[in-house]
Order: sequence, then structure tokens, then C-alpha cells
Amino acid sequence: MNRGKELLKYSFTRLALAPLMLCLIATLVFLLLRIAPGDPVDAILGNRANEIAKEALRQKLGLDISLWDQYINFIKGLINGDLGTALINQEPVNQIIAKTLPATIELSICALILAILIGTIVGLSGTAKPEGQIDFLGRVYGISTYALPPFWAAMMVQIFFAVILGWLPVGGRFPPTLIQPNGSGFLLLDSFINLDFEAFKGTIRHLFLPASTLGILLSGIFSRAIRLNLNEVLRTDYIQAARARGLNKSQILFIHALPNALLPVLTIAGITIASLIGGALLIEITFSWPGIALRMQEAINQRDYPVVQGIVIVISSLVVMIGLIVDLIVAFIDPRIRY
Repeated sequence: MNRGKELLKYSFTRLALAPLMLCLIATLVFLLLRIAPGDPVDAILGNRANEIAKEALRQKLGLDISLWDQYINFIKGLINGDLGTALINQEPVNQIIAKTLPATIELSICALILAILIGTIVGLSGTAKPEGQIDFLGRVYGISTYALPPFWAAMMVQIFFAVILGWLPVGGRFPPTLIQPNGSGFLLLDSFINLDFEAFKGTIRHLFLPASTLGILLSGIFSRAIRLNLNEVLRTDYIQAARARGLNKSQILFIHALPNALLPVLTIAGITIASLIGGALLIEITFSWPGIALRMQEAINQRDYPVVQGIVIVISSLVVMIGLIVDLIVAFIDPRIRY
């Protein structure tokens, strides 16, 4: 079987397994939410509400039927693309996700771009003189940024740049004195398309601190990965052969070594952006960023089952999709990959 057919078979296999994985995740989150302590009716009405009011609300929300019937209704809605309705305000979960997911994706993409740029520069800085002073500082940077607690780093950035210097806003996503541009929900894109440069500038000012904080914290992962992989590639036989042919250091580094060293980094980037979509909770809370992670945290506190279920399923779908795309890209680029 040639490589093209193997890649196609691998793609179909992964695509076929994706619905099974999502169904398993949906089942687990459904059960775990019901097992966890706390009652959504108590979260809405309070503990002092009388039993008649509680029972009436439970019937209205569909929580009075058996657990099995609730699960069947949940799966039926999921198959039809209906993630349910929020228990707190009766807003469709699809609309809640549509409003909050663009904010998280926008923050994640900007942070990832900064992380890759900074991480690549730091990772390459020590290649000229391995084990030298610059290489040592690069290693210290990678370990330090990886070890910093996100909430502490975010608060320090807020105190210095927003409170002491007053250069940037403390939190939020958009200036409250301006009207948000309509469109896709990605404010940078929408304000640029509408040629609303005041909104574009305001969006960048609010995005700068959370994106740069998250990007710097993640850049250590990329700097360490690039440094380790690059050092390993530079010791291979074909690099030694390139040196023997008289190629200069720049040609060896950027043409022969770096492309092969970046393959593992591509995998790390895919995993990182997938995890960022649901994992930037501390950054979103600290900067009051109205993203999907912050909304899920609020829904968990409110015991809002449909919102938590819907967000987890959407995040899981994105993680599976991004993982599949990255695996296919790596398999297509690297002929050594077998599946």
C-alpha cells in the first residue's frame, strides 16, 4: 500500500473514531455533573425556598424525570445539534457558546503567535554557542516562564502596566464608551472590516495584556522544545555532512536543521491551542475576559448542567479536530511517520 492510501486510511479511521470519543465524553460529563454535590434548583432559588416552589421549578426545568430519560433527551438533542437551554436564564446554549467562544479563540490565537515568536527567538539564541551564557539564560527563561503561576503573573502585569503606569486597561475586552462592531464576534476582525479604527485600537489595548501574559507564559514550552530538538538535529550525520561540504552556519541552521526540528514543535502548537480554548480560565478570570472558559466556570458554580455539557462538548470537538489536523499535517510532511 502506497503512502497516499495509508494516509487516507488513517484519516478515515481517525474521523470514524471521533464521534465515539465525543459520545464517551458527553456521557461522562453528563454523569459527573449529576453525581457532583449541589442542586441547580437550590442554586437558582436558594436553600430557603419552600419545597413547592422547588418542585415546580424542577418540573419546569425537566429535572423531575429519571436520569435515564434525561440522558436520552440529552443525546437526542446532541444528535440534532441542540445543546439545550440554560437553566438560569433559559438562553439557548448554542447562543451562549456563539457569544463567548470567539473571545477565547481570539485571545488564544494572539497568545499562541506571541508564544511561538518569542519561543523561537529564545530557542535559537543559544545555538551559536551551546552551553554558553546566552544558552544558559535561554534555559533559565524557559524554566521560569513555565513555572510561573498564571494568576500571579497576570496580577503582577496588571499592577505594573495598568495600575502603576496606567498605560493599559486592567481588564475587559472592549472599551465601554464605544459600540462593539457587529459581525463574527472576533472584534479585531470585525473592527478592521468595518474600518472602525477607534474600535480596533480599543480592542488591541484590551487584548494586549492578557495575550502577552499568556504568550510569555507559554513561550517557555516552545523555547525548550526548539532548543532540545535543534541540538539533537545538529548532531545528526546529515548535518555533519553539510558542514563537511563547506556550507555556512546560517544555511545549515535555517535550511537543513530548523525544518526538521520544528516538526515536534508543530505538534506542541496543536496541543497548546487546543488546550487554550478551554484552559485559559485563570487568565480570563484575572482580566475579566468574557470567554468560554470564564462562562463555564460560572455555569459550574450555578450548577447549570446544559451550559457545562454544551461547552465541554464543543471544546472536546475542537480538541479532537485540531489534534486530527495536526497529526495529518505532520504525517504528510514527515515521510518517516508510520500509522
